[in-house]
Amino acid sequence: MSSIEWNEKTFAKFAYLDDPRTRGNLVAYVLTKANLENNKYESTIVIEDLETGKRRYIENASMPRISPDGKRIAFMRVNEEKKKSEIWVADIETLTAKKVLEAKNVRSIEWNEDSRRLLVVGFKRRDDEDFVFDDDVPVWFDRLGFFDGEKTTFWVLDTEAEEVIEEFEKPRFSSGIWHGDSIVVSVPHREGIPQYFKFWDIYIWKDGEEEKVLEKVSFQAIDSDGKRILLYGKPEKKYMSEHDKLYIYEDGKITGIMDEIDREAGQAKIKDGKVYFTLYEEGSVNLYVWDGEVKEIAKGKHWIMGFDVDKVVVYLKETATRLRELYVWDGEERQLTDYNGLIFKKLKTFEPKHFRFKSLDLEIDGWYIKPEIKEGEKAPVIVFVHGGPKGMYGYYFKYEMQLMASKGYYIVFVNPRGSNGYSEDFALRVLNRTGLEDFQDIMNGIEEFFKLEPQADRERVGITGISYGGFMTNWALTQSELFKAGISENGISYWLTSYAFSDIGLWFDKEVIGENPLENENFRKLSPLFYAKNVKAPILLIHSLEDYRCPLDQSVMFYHVLKDLGKEAYIAIFKRGPHGHSITGSPKHRMKRYKLFMEFFERKLKKYEEGFDVEKIMKE
Repeated sequence: MSSIEWNEKTFAKFAYLDDPRTRGNLVAYVLTKANLENNKYESTIVIEDLETGKRRYIENASMPRISPDGKRIAFMRVNEEKKKSEIWVADIETLTAKKVLEAKNVRSIEWNEDSRRLLVVGFKRRDDEDFVFDDDVPVWFDRLGFFDGEKTTFWVLDTEAEEVIEEFEKPRFSSGIWHGDSIVVSVPHREGIPQYFKFWDIYIWKDGEEEKVLEKVSFQAIDSDGKRILLYGKPEKKYMSEHDKLYIYEDGKITGIMDEIDREAGQAKIKDGKVYFTLYEEGSVNLYVWDGEVKEIAKGKHWIMGFDVDKVVVYLKETATRLRELYVWDGEERQLTDYNGLIFKKLKTFEPKHFRFKSLDLEIDGWYIKPEIKEGEKAPVIVFVHGGPKGMYGYYFKYEMQLMASKGYYIVFVNPRGSNGYSEDFALRVLNRTGLEDFQDIMNGIEEFFKLEPQADRERVGITGISYGGFMTNWALTQSELFKAGISENGISYWLTSYAFSDIGLWFDKEVIGENPLENENFRKLSPLFYAKNVKAPILLIHSLEDYRCPLDQSVMFYHVLKDLGKEAYIAIFKRGPHGHSITGSPKHRMKRYKLFMEFFERKLKKYEEGFDVEKIMKE
């Protein structure tokens, strides 16, 4: 019998790959393992020679950056004792390394083409030990905490002298990339209350002087090949929810490279005038190259989760039943790593089945996973709702889905209107109507699923989701009696307080729910809190204390009102972790969350137990 099975600890068996980089014949990436015993993540940089197959390792390191000449690699280490980030440079052949910079907060590092200078982008704050102070909004941001007067800091570091030779500051959320010997800086455009990530001013900075080349545009500079600058976004957006596309800036002229493609671009890089980019497409994330026309590199039922390009293209590819592994493309695809292959041979995984259905005025994509089930028996159902609303489900590995399918549940998930991966019109249809037609899309998808799977038990249907999915779980339990249990994670219950309290509420909520929040009836009409009396199913609310995207008040309010109305409600508040705590939380944090998730549905959809004895559950 295999010692590996699906449970709340299985995630710690896997190896997780991230941040692939390539120069010449070299590939580097980050390999991360979750150590449950020490409750920490252990990250190792792996450097592989594509010609010889030789591998070298740098422990306790991330952010690998191979120098253009292929002789050195820069990387970051976190000094937990000092609470600082350290930038190191190592010789590729010997891996002898030296520390070249120590800073409190580092966001990115990038080599100049001279293989000597590094552009380090970080940030500085007031850091008073007793209080924070700000005169700008928002005062905090998810994963970043309180801004406390934050400024983006740019350092040009001479790695030979181990000295910062140039330094300058810009407002928060600014970014920078090398452009030859210049630096292209994207700065949020200020005009009254800032609309972060919607409008930018773009500068060329060199030797202490700068020139503004673009003002109040809806794209930012993301890459350069020394001659051309790659821009991501749009010339000017009316809505942030519009699709981001790609443009080349050269000699003062802007050229769109995907104007005819009505889909959103993901990651993108420019190399010798060619643009490599990912595209969100109907549940897949595919990889393309543009060299005057768009050509496929990797298209299929998968998600490309990161890539880089130099002599070859390297990318991380993930499917619905396999975690990401590293692939190389030089005209043909070949798989370079197989860290999780033997683990998956010990575990049964479940391939989703795709279906399409008509919902109101649109065709919608849906998927379901069928568990192992005996003929003549029926199985409970769990409906998953993605985040966003401009998120996307499809062909990527979702741990909770595989976990619950292994426990005998049907899994159902759809991409309702508002999702990414479809036309821009499809994405915008949810604005000012969140919870209306998009909810009907989900309900219609469930009905279509029941037609396809007569063994699915209509009397045992649960629903769950995170963020927008948490909102939709709250909403579903107030709008339908189909669901017999719900797990709402980091969701919204009252849009007005979200607008005023969330890090992005001042612009995001006003776009999704409507302008004039203090007067607009949508902020009450579309809030689950005001329909709490309709809830008949037991609900478990999971939230993280450090979530500033959908703050804790959203779940606490809903929980208090439900309890006051005599409803069956439970709340689990994780003391650490941002909005994405389900993935970024510590290993023990994640293990306990998976345990709560699994056991709540087991007790409410299978065992029909009253109550939810968390002490007993955690002891088990």
